[in-house]
Amino acid sequence: MKFICSRDRLMEAISIVQKSVGVRSPLPILDGILVEAGQGVKLTGYDMETSIECLVEADVPVKGGIVINARIFGDIIRKLPDDVVSIETNENLQIQIESASTHFTIKGLRAEDFPKIPEVSDDQQLHVRQSVLKEMIRQTIFAVSTDESRPVLNGCYLVCDGTALEMVAIDGFRLALRRNELGSDLPAMKFIVPGKALGEVGRILSSTGEAMVDIYPSQNHIKFDIGSVKLVSRLIQGEYMNYRGIIPQTAETTLTVDPKIILSAIERAVLVITSDDRRFPVRLSMTDDETLVVSANTDVGSLREEISIAMTGSKIDIDFNPKYFLDALKAIDEDEISIIFNGSMGPCVLRPVDSQEFAYLVLPLRR
Repeated sequence: MKFICSRDRLMEAISIVQKSVGVRSPLPILDGILVEAGQGVKLTGYDMETSIECLVEADVPVKGGIVINARIFGDIIRKLPDDVVSIETNENLQIQIESASTHFTIKGLRAEDFPKIPEVSDDQQLHVRQSVLKEMIRQTIFAVSTDESRPVLNGCYLVCDGTALEMVAIDGFRLALRRNELGSDLPAMKFIVPGKALGEVGRILSSTGEAMVDIYPSQNHIKFDIGSVKLVSRLIQGEYMNYRGIIPQTAETTLTVDPKIILSAIERAVLVITSDDRRFPVRLSMTDDETLVVSANTDVGSLREEISIAMTGSKIDIDFNPKYFLDALKAIDEDEISIIFNGSMGPCVLRPVDSQEFAYLVLPLRR
């Protein structure tokens, strides 16, 4: 095998693919990147859960393939002195990497021993603008659970009802729901994508332009085709929670507020909270004149800040974990939202004033 390509393009591809390479795997070949030279060069990483492949433009005098240790490969390419890289292998699995006057020789592994990537059928396909899916991931991924005792919550639940795509994440203390109308005559489907894999998809997707991503779900796996990059992940099996039944349909108290204002106030409250300990919540309470009071009182100090709001219903006095509130508020782009409360122990819901595009549910803390 021999190919010549741009160092920067190759380094970019290695950085993408490395995210799916095993870490200290019992199988040494899973610590490597499969490099295949044919019509250009394809790099593949696979940790037996998620695979990422990336195409790189290259001049290929000799076709072939080899597996190169991902860490060593990345470190070498990153430090090369010139933007033109030549990589050549011989029958003894030795790899020669050359750039300007720099020459490396390292040992590789047989490409034939690299595990096969699962095939994903193209019977069902969802065609989504990359910028839309990237935003939906950003606005939900933070609420994916890391508690492995409830594996169905370790991923985002994607539901397509024929006209819209919904993405949901729940970790037992909060819920993030994002909905986007995509059109009509879409395939009906639902599946749970592991949070780690979906997070990598979000990093790869473009945030601008009209570029599209094709999503192909099958019974056990899902493929995201992002042009020069393809990611295949196993799906999480099981029945997801009835998330619609969790979101309250009533409201004892409704506040209308600019999310940026309350976000800034809670961020200032966190400055006097030096621990994640639940003893140090942020308190939201009301005065008699439609003023929301954000306060925190810890061993370090205290904060009290008043925010003018529009309110209907009863006054509130509730404690929250500030991280859960901040994560939700940072994901909201609207200039005005409704914050809905149902008593001192009922869940709080943040949602748009006039649409169903998103909902964030946060459970209060007991005093």
